[in-house]
Amino acid sequence: MKKIIIFGATGNVGSYVLKYAKEYFDANKYEVIATGRRETDFFSSMDIPYYSVDISKSEDFDKLPKEDVYAVVFLAAQIPSYMEGYHPEKYIESNILGAYNVLEYCRKVKADRILYSTTVFDISLCAKDDVVLKPDLPYNFSYKGDHSVYVISKNTAIELIEHYHQEYDIKKFVFRFPTIYSYSPYHYYHPNGIKTIRPIYLMIDKAMKGEPIELWGDPNYAKDMVHVYDCAQMICKTVEANLEKGFYNVGTGRPVTLQEQIETIIKVFSPVEHPSEIIYRLDKKAGGGFLMDIENAKRELGYEPQYDCLRLFEDYKAEMQVDRFKELRENLRC
Repeated sequence: MKKIIIFGATGNVGSYVLKYAKEYFDANKYEVIATGRRETDFFSSMDIPYYSVDISKSEDFDKLPKEDVYAVVFLAAQIPSYMEGYHPEKYIESNILGAYNVLEYCRKVKADRILYSTTVFDISLCAKDDVVLKPDLPYNFSYKGDHSVYVISKNTAIELIEHYHQEYDIKKFVFRFPTIYSYSPYHYYHPNGIKTIRPIYLMIDKAMKGEPIELWGDPNYAKDMVHVYDCAQMICKTVEANLEKGFYNVGTGRPVTLQEQIETIIKVFSPVEHPSEIIYRLDKKAGGGFLMDIENAKRELGYEPQYDCLRLFEDYKAEMQVDRFKELRENLRC
C-alpha cells in the first residue's frame, strides 16, 4: 500500500488537507499518515496514524515509516503569521534545515515525490491591483521587513528540492499559497510580531451581532479567496498525477471584490431581522490580496475549484458549530 506522509498535519491548513486526503484516497491503495511537532492522540479518532516529529531534528525522522513511502506532502513551516516578536533564526531552523531533513528522509526511503508549499510573497512586488500573477514569474520581493528572511528561507528550500529532484530523481511539485481560508478557533495573527485579530473574524463577529461593518477603500478591489478544500484538492490530484514536476499557483480564478466579501458575510452570519449595514470608508486603504493564474493546474491536474465566496463562508459557519480542530488549536499556534 502506498503511504502518503503529511508534514504539518496539526496546522490550520494541514489539518484540513489531512481530513480531505483521508476522504479522497482509496483506503485500499493509499495510507495517509500525519506528522506534527506536538504530542497528541487527536488523530486516533480519525483512524489516521500520527508521529510527533520536529523537522529541525534529524533523529526524529527515525520514528517514521521506512517502507512504501510514495508521497511526502511538506506543509510544515515557521511562518510570520504565528510568530510573536521577530525571531528570524526560526525560519532557518524550520524552513531550511527542516527542508533538508525532509528531503534526506525522502532520499533514504526512496519516496517517489515531494509536494511543497511556498509563499506568494516571493513575487509580492509583482502584485498590483487587477494584475493576475502567473506561476512562472521570477522572484520579486522586498529584502526589507519581517517577511524577508521568511521568503528567503522558503526560496532556499525550493533550491534544495531542485537539487534532490535532479540528483536523486525525486519528483517535485511546488504550490504557491496566497491566504488559504479555513475556519480556526484561534482568531489571531501576528503582523510585525504583534498579536492582532484577523479582519475576517472581526467582520464575522460584527455581522453576527448585526453591527455596522466598515468597507475600506475601493469596494471593487478584488482578490483570490481560496478555500482550504480547493487547496487540498489540488494537492491530492498532484499525488496521483503522472508528471515529473510542476509549479502551481493555488487559487480559484474567480476574483472576489470587497463588496461581495462583506455582503456575503452579512448574508451568512447576520440576523435576518437586523442585518449589518456597510459603512464605506474611502479614506482608508485596503490591500494585501492576490489574483492567481491557475490555468496550468487546471490543464495538468484536472483541478477545478469548488468553493465560491458564498460556499466558503457557509463552510466557516458550519465549522464554527462543529469546531472539529479545537483541540489542535488550544495552547499552541501551529
